[in-house]
Amino acid sequence: MRPDILTQSGIYFNFHQPEPWMVKIEDIAHGLSHVCRFAGQCRKFYSVAEHSVYVSLVLPPHLQLYGLLHDASEAYVGDVTAPLKRLLMNYKLIEDRAQKAILDRFGLLDIPRPEVKEADLRMLATEQAQLMPAHDDEWALIAGIKPYNKTIECMPPEQARGFFMRRFEELTNGAFS
Repeated sequence: MRPDILTQSGIYFNFHQPEPWMVKIEDIAHGLSHVCRFAGQCRKFYSVAEHSVYVSLVLPPHLQLYGLLHDASEAYVGDVTAPLKRLLMNYKLIEDRAQKAILDRFGLLDIPRPEVKEADLRMLATEQAQLMPAHDDEWALIAGIKPYNKTIECMPPEQARGFFMRRFEELTNGAFS
């Protein structure tokens, strides 16, 4: 079996050696808009594309594109829950390779952005409060983290795809069209 997938645009994305030329924003938007957060275990369908736009909107301007693309590798590798990721030995390596190719494609440096991680965790706390079933324990990852005062819309895939693409165009002024 080949170590790649065929994207909706007709490009093969290679997991062993992903290259920036294999990355198309339309493939990312399409993939993320069809991937449901929380392995689909939330009250309503809620895409990674919608989540990514929300993260981008709460960051300062110089980090907004990083926020939009912070989970972009999931368009190719899927959204694997954090507990499962820790059990899959090579998953993080594959995910990191994909993310680096994506960042390179859009001229972004592959360095940690603590503000993006913080915004992502606050959005997770927001999503958990609104989209997950009631439970009597607090998730350790977001213990003590204050949710945003934001209502999650839970857009269908086509709407989330458009939401993501409009945000990308807004942030890049069409530089990657």
